[in-house]
Amino acid sequence: MARRKLAPVRDVLPDPQFNSKIVEKFIRRMMVDGKKSTSTKIIYDAMAVLGEKTSEKPLDVFLKALENVKPMVEVKSRRVGGSTYQVPVEVRESRREALSMRWIITAARNRNGKSMSEKLSAELLDAFNATGTAFKKKEDTHRMAEANKAFSHYRW
Repeated sequence: MARRKLAPVRDVLPDPQFNSKIVEKFIRRMMVDGKKSTSTKIIYDAMAVLGEKTSEKPLDVFLKALENVKPMVEVKSRRVGGSTYQVPVEVRESRREALSMRWIITAARNRNGKSMSEKLSAELLDAFNATGTAFKKKEDTHRMAEANKAFSHYRW
């Protein structure tokens, strides 16, 4: 954690196809080795597949999938008197968004399938339907926070 001043929050320009800042953030988070054009192509292909499978607007499906995966609470380790407690804390909005994107991308990469765009579209569809690995990760996080609710008075 920075001791001097907070890092400035950079404003992201919206992506060209959907004119959405969230899609642009997802593209940048998914990028590997600075290959943004590859990441962009993968995401746009996945969005096209989402549009065909759900017969809804792909952007709406994408945003709903992200919303379904966003965690409300998480646990943080807190040392008190020689023992470590898992203390449940609420997650701020920017971190919720970042965690949901990270979980979806990780779940898509670990999925079995042919191309990354197919794996990503399948994971987004699962998240949209409140199933899949990324949604399970959110449920596990919530379950852990609920189990450790007794330690919430150690919050700082």
